Amino acid sequence: MQIIRIIDSVRNTEATEEYRKIQKDLQMGKYSRILVTGGAGFIGSNFVRYLVHNHPEVSVTVLDALTYAGNIHNLDGLIAQTTSGSEEESGQAQPRHVQGAGASAAARPSVPVTFMHGSICDDSLVDSVVSQADAIVHFAAESHNDNAIYDPDPVMKTNIMGTFTMLQAARRYGVRFHHVSTDEVFGDLPLDSQEEFTEDSPYRPSSPYAASKAASDHLVRSWVRTYGLQATISTCSNNYGPYQHVEKFIPRQITNILQGKPIKIYSDGLAVRDWIAVEDQCSAVWKILEAGTIGETYVISSRGERSNIQIAHDIMSLMGAPADSIEFVPDRPGADRRYALNASKIRAELGWEPEYTDFYQGLRRTIAWYRDHCSWWLAAKEAAESRYRLQAERRDKYGL
Repeated sequence: MQIIRIIDSVRNTEATEEYRKIQKDLQMGKYSRILVTGGAGFIGSNFVRYLVHNHPEVSVTVLDALTYAGNIHNLDGLIAQTTSGSEEESGQAQPRHVQGAGASAAARPSVPVTFMHGSICDDSLVDSVVSQADAIVHFAAESHNDNAIYDPDPVMKTNIMGTFTMLQAARRYGVRFHHVSTDEVFGDLPLDSQEEFTEDSPYRPSSPYAASKAASDHLVRSWVRTYGLQATISTCSNNYGPYQHVEKFIPRQITNILQGKPIKIYSDGLAVRDWIAVEDQCSAVWKILEAGTIGETYVISSRGERSNIQIAHDIMSLMGAPADSIEFVPDRPGADRRYALNASKIRAELGWEPEYTDFYQGLRRTIAWYRDHCSWWLAAKEAAESRYRLQAERRDKYGL
């Protein structure tokens, strides 16, 4: 009996040590299966590219509903297979090869990226994909302020209830969770101040979109404290770069000039945003996933403050547009005036530094990308401008 007890004790010790090793690996960011929600969107698809190019040992699954802002071609050359949520639920899921524009089967690298078409609000689908992951990076969100003002329903459902669904699944399976948020949760700052937002700044969201993201942030924090979920949050400044939807400020102005149309500037153009190259947010998110302290929030910024009118003139200069290419239009309700972020914490604690700190050169790269990828944005451009026209008509008619 004594020998049996000794053997059992050794087995238990070995099991405990193995468990500790697994937990240590998780805490140190040794993830082999990462689920990226919203991975066919702008930042999400760039993060998938970052993983494929910098961490090829990681198997990536993308979950995306492919709303108007998601585009399967954002993942051209990356996807090994794709499955729809309905097939998954029926038990008849069959991988389908995706042939994207400009990516031949021969040219496509053999990379471990799987695409799942479906909503983060779909409990059974989320359960099935989360059960196969050891980490989640949660980008999926409805993120356009103008759309959120005129139709807040999908914004609240996706950003709040979708995050809730993801958190419940992550809790069920003990999966590491990183939540991608926005600087808009803090509200805005006076134009004439030197103040910057930090992780300790109070939440003062001033738009339906910002309020929905603030709510989702609080959900994540409560799941950490109440259920012990292994989660972190990042709050980032405005991103720019390839694959950004043409409804957003920088690509809208670039594509307007490419089409011979004027740049559209809200109000007086003096509103200030803190800009960062999307590649730098991707590297920061990975650094947090890899080494961030559980339960903590990290601000991401490269201190790229620019007024909208400055950016307009930069774009005009780089594209050779005439001086009268600017058209000022009424601002949206509740618009924020200035964002500025202090990223000292992530730099000091995790050693992260932005790589693309020359905004003018980054803008030059971005302009070249949109000039070279007209087929990617042309159809979306007309739809986006149609939405802007309808919103302007509604604002003129009803004052909103």
